[in-house]
Amino acid sequence: MRVAHRPSPTPDRAADGTIRVASVPAGHVYIRHLAPVGRALRDVVRLKDPVPSGASPAEQSRWWPPVMLDPAWIERAHDSFDVFHVQFGFDAFAPADLRRAVETLREHGKPLVHTAHDLRNPHHRTRDLHDAQLDVLIPAADAVITLTPGAAAEIERRWSREAIVLPHPHVVDFETMGSLPVTRRAPAERGGEFRVGLHVKSLRSCMDPLAMLPALVRAVSSIPGGVLQIDGHTDVLDPGGARYDVELASALRAAPSCVDVRIHDFFSDAELVDYLASLDLSVLPYRFGTHSGWLEACRDVGTPVAAPTCGYYADQGPVHSFTMDEDRLDEDELVDAVLAAYRQTPPPAEIVARRRAQRDQIAAAHAELYADLVEARCASA
Repeated sequence: MRVAHRPSPTPDRAADGTIRVASVPAGHVYIRHLAPVGRALRDVVRLKDPVPSGASPAEQSRWWPPVMLDPAWIERAHDSFDVFHVQFGFDAFAPADLRRAVETLREHGKPLVHTAHDLRNPHHRTRDLHDAQLDVLIPAADAVITLTPGAAAEIERRWSREAIVLPHPHVVDFETMGSLPVTRRAPAERGGEFRVGLHVKSLRSCMDPLAMLPALVRAVSSIPGGVLQIDGHTDVLDPGGARYDVELASALRAAPSCVDVRIHDFFSDAELVDYLASLDLSVLPYRFGTHSGWLEACRDVGTPVAAPTCGYYADQGPVHSFTMDEDRLDEDELVDAVLAAYRQTPPPAEIVARRRAQRDQIAAAHAELYADLVEARCASA
């Protein structure tokens, strides 16, 4: 990859040549892991997430609609950044509001980058609103990034835009990855327990664990030591929960002894890593979606994943696929996916080294893209 050229400073650019990125957001783990680890790229800095009006700095870790997408913020702060990069959080804004933000960026000559993580929002039962939001961002962006070739092909079909494909970086930090067991024995060879995990979280709109339950029970029942561990948050599985799902909770209470149901609140980051590392297989219960950070966290800890054919999960990395989307579920394929994971020989454990090298490559690609956009803007000014 060629070294990015640094354009000459302009009145609204940092005097030291630093490229200042207004990242929407900045604090998300994905964005934090776009910074390099192997070498310094001192010419790229990301602005901190602004604290919403009326919120205290102590509340900054709480999720808020991103302040940076407010046209008034762009108007006030345009001298403080060189590139505007939208990743997450725009689902809190109406398409008309996004259009005004785009127009304000154009008025001040600021390049717009959009990373298309989700081509179908996993929190929305219907796709209309998210499609309308993408219809603003993707055509307007000076550059579009996505995570997989499949998503790039969909972007080409739907918007006639060529997207840059940059893979999802690691989710788990390197120190934690390095502290995990270096190798796993093949489950079929080691004897004992084979634990399949299905985490329903707070039951996103895209999830349908109830439909999968019979096939998963059938699969683990056929495996010596097979256990199906189902985790869910208190709000959906406890009778006093705000979003209590009677049908799912009743089905889990009636499940056979091979099903281990665990009800709890949100895992901390450390608890999530421990949970994923304790599994022999993690199953994604999605009817629709695009990409998965959960899948990437599983890769970080060496846990195999069974993923549905909707979206582009198989493009992110090796998975055990089964047919599942909004219209159908092939239960036999789901059983086969679990059994394939049981028979699988684990790959060599070089996770940390591979993830470090990948992160540096991703960081360099972003730095080069930003520099090219700023250089083009300077040339046209």
